[in-house]
Amino acid sequence: MDRFLEEVVVKKQRGLNEVLYMLAVVFMIFLAIFGFMLLQSLFSYFNLVSLILTALCLGGALLLYLYRDRLRAEYEYTFTNGALDFAMVFNNQKRKSLGSLTVSRVEAFGKVSGKAFQRYTTMKDVKISNWFLNRGAELYYFYIQKESAKRIIVFEPSEDMVAYIKFYLPHGAWQE
Repeated sequence: MDRFLEEVVVKKQRGLNEVLYMLAVVFMIFLAIFGFMLLQSLFSYFNLVSLILTALCLGGALLLYLYRDRLRAEYEYTFTNGALDFAMVFNNQKRKSLGSLTVSRVEAFGKVSGKAFQRYTTMKDVKISNWFLNRGAELYYFYIQKESAKRIIVFEPSEDMVAYIKFYLPHGAWQE
């Protein structure tokens, strides 16, 4: 029987992000319209200030278009028989795979609030990946060492997923 669990982590207090998303859309439209008006006037008479303003407005509108979906980001954790896949979903449309790991190859797993986490974060040359949204949630970490590269992944799984992970952990990897 397969052990499969998929979780989507959403931000619990999303009010500010929703307001910022709407402001980004409005500001993006404003910058695009103003940029095209400047572009039209650039064809009538050319000067350096108009060219710079046009580039800034259209570039700003493009950047807002490309990055506004990050305000509606979610994390997706998929556990399948000891393999855990991480992904980030933007605005329920775009999915970016963050990576995967085999739980049986993890060197340490535990709560971020535990003493062992502080020991791993103070190690030299360790890369920390924060794949969570809610700071008040109960966070867990994986410590992995692969080809002399040390990495910590911090995420917010449910209690069911923690139980699945503990089942596949190697002996001694669970940190209190």
